[in-house]
Amino acid sequence: MKDFFLHMKSELSDPNRHIYFLALLIVTLPLNFAVGSISVIIFLVSVIVNFKYWNFSFNKALILPILLYAIMMLSLIWTNDYDATLSALKKSIIFLLIPAAFLVIPKLDTNNISKIFKIFSYSMVFYAVYFFILAIYKFTATQNPNVFFSHELVSLDLNAIYMASFASFAMFYFVSLEIKNSIERLAMFTLLLFVFLLSSRSLFFIDLILLICYYIFFSKTHQGVKVITVFAFFLFFLVSVASSEEIKDRLLSKSETAFVDNILNKNISEQEKRENNITIEEAWNRQDFQQNNFFPGTALRVFQVRVFKEMLDEQNIFFTGFGLGASQPEIEKKVEEHQLSLGYKIFNFHNQYIQTFAELGFFGFLTLILMLLVNLKNAIYNQNFLHLVFAVTMIILLLTESMFCRQRGIIFFIVLYCIFNSMEHIKPIKVKA
Repeated sequence: MKDFFLHMKSELSDPNRHIYFLALLIVTLPLNFAVGSISVIIFLVSVIVNFKYWNFSFNKALILPILLYAIMMLSLIWTNDYDATLSALKKSIIFLLIPAAFLVIPKLDTNNISKIFKIFSYSMVFYAVYFFILAIYKFTATQNPNVFFSHELVSLDLNAIYMASFASFAMFYFVSLEIKNSIERLAMFTLLLFVFLLSSRSLFFIDLILLICYYIFFSKTHQGVKVITVFAFFLFFLVSVASSEEIKDRLLSKSETAFVDNILNKNISEQEKRENNITIEEAWNRQDFQQNNFFPGTALRVFQVRVFKEMLDEQNIFFTGFGLGASQPEIEKKVEEHQLSLGYKIFNFHNQYIQTFAELGFFGFLTLILMLLVNLKNAIYNQNFLHLVFAVTMIILLLTESMFCRQRGIIFFIVLYCIFNSMEHIKPIKVKA
């Protein structure tokens, strides 16, 4: 046992070892919450053990998430639900600990960043292949083609949108390699297929736009190759939609749900969903609903915005919010008030901007906006394509998801935010194979 601890101390004392523990943080994202918590602890322990290498440097970008956590803690003073806020603070403490660690560890250079993203990206390929194999096994047992799509491909607990976010960023690592070998090309298209099958419309269209931007503005390949590559991606998209009824239905069937992931109420029959879909106009204006009314993705999010507006009008929460993690009971009251099916009580705002405003008030919302703007500014200033992918994806994705309500969403955001906004140089990163 003594030899084991000596070995662990030796491993943790390597001044560059933290980059592998950083990689571990994001590699373990698809695993359960206990593994995620352990990976955070291992990274923080490695930072503490290497205190003699600390090199504190003030960084405004890293202060912002710490400030956000300070506002979260202050919300304990006025929260509507003290226990819920205390529980949410434990989960959100990553907003404090990870940026604090980045303030003292040596700045990451481009080679270290490349190593981290390479490890992460190949791990996402492994996960994709694993879920493909699992889906094939399920299909042979059930003959149900739905096992290849959305939540059924990766499980509802993991969540298709979150997994698509991780796989999408990994895919862009391979896209950004200046010279790709056959394995890297195969990895890139494997992740592209994986993201597509996860049927996250918002992410897929974001990815399509970013791919076009890359080959137009960032790629150094010949103009003819750029045109062929962009055309190949469009062709892949069109053929996939035309050949798959499942994807076609999810992407094209409802104009009011375009670009937003549909949320299905499994307690309502298919016939009822066709006859009782709620339109965007109804979601915003209709006072009372019926138990069999179904809210497509966009309509539900419009209704959630309306609910938030009503909360602002009816309660004095503009500057304080309800308190971190304390907004859900208020949403439940609105569901009952408007006579929605009780199944809709489980949904949060599905919009991180509104979620933050509702729980932390104007100053919490303002801090979040500043974080995203600083992140985008640095991505543009550094001409870093991967950073730009992350910045743009987060700005848009947070419109349809409350990512900070899940541990893996917090870890993904804050680790990449800290990596990109504390790197050593201001020149463009050239990702190495």
